[in-house]
Amino acid sequence: MSGGGRGFHVDLSGCIGCKACQVACKDKHGHEPGIRWRRVVEVSGGGWVERDGHWRDESYAYFMSVACCHCARPICVEVCPTKAMAKQDDGIVAVDPARCMGCRYCEWACPYGAPQFDPASGVMTKCDLCRDHLEYARFPACVEACPTRVLDLVVLPDGGEGKNEVYPLPPADLTRPNTALTPHRDVRRTAEADPSIGNREEI
Repeated sequence: MSGGGRGFHVDLSGCIGCKACQVACKDKHGHEPGIRWRRVVEVSGGGWVERDGHWRDESYAYFMSVACCHCARPICVEVCPTKAMAKQDDGIVAVDPARCMGCRYCEWACPYGAPQFDPASGVMTKCDLCRDHLEYARFPACVEACPTRVLDLVVLPDGGEGKNEVYPLPPADLTRPNTALTPHRDVRRTAEADPSIGNREEI
């Protein structure tokens, strides 16, 4: 996709953390336990703070649905020794299972945790934007399943819009992800209120 790429837009201000997107992805692709192409991260921070002799509850929480960003500069492609991982003409970063030797270099290199190892087949797997859906002008399964319509498939300038500097995502200039985020109102507070991931064991 010359001059741009398909990617996800996530409206963090409206995500309720229901994980319907995550379940839909696993259901469509028949993933075994442990393989999660899409994950919903629970971020929280803050607490009770004393100000001018009064105690105030300044705790906050928000959810973030995360999957492969189909980056403009995908590190997974750069480190793959067999060229099994490639950014295709349509902008989708895909893995060729016939070439993959399951070394997991891409998994270790990707700052988003997008490539997932399948022990049954011995090769890497990852989000392909539900390519079969796109061929019939349908949205990916995760987008179709979102009950609050905060997840969407969009075309972005290649490298996204630089609007993903949100905890816990890495700096955008690392891989130039094709992702756009509408921030939650409390995202700005992560720099001052020591955020943490509440469901690390799930992601």
